[in-house]
Amino acid sequence: MGWAVGFDERWQRDIGYGVPSICDFPNCCRTIDRGLSYVCGGEPYGGDVGCGLYFCEQHRNYTRRGKSVCYRCSRGKAPFTPKPDLQSWLNHKATAPSWAAWRAEQRPSETRR
Repeated sequence: MGWAVGFDERWQRDIGYGVPSICDFPNCCRTIDRGLSYVCGGEPYGGDVGCGLYFCEQHRNYTRRGKSVCYRCSRGKAPFTPKPDLQSWLNHKATAPSWAAWRAEQRPSETRR
């Protein structure tokens, strides 16, 4: 199984190294992706120590067990508010031929003919 594109039910957004994004730390605009390299907790969906949001290197700390976590998770606090998908990603999903089947599945059944 690849981690290029997936969906996170908790945060209701696309994830994976194929999903361009920006750091979820407030006021940070660094370009990242939503792959395992940037996820708080270092494992899919954050594993057992992280919130599952995505942060640039500047906004992650390391636990004693060597897991990469965000500032709030390193202190046992509630997660930050996740940032929305980039418009460029939304445009890609809306227009790329590779997403045609997904778009068809998203339409209500009465509009499919």
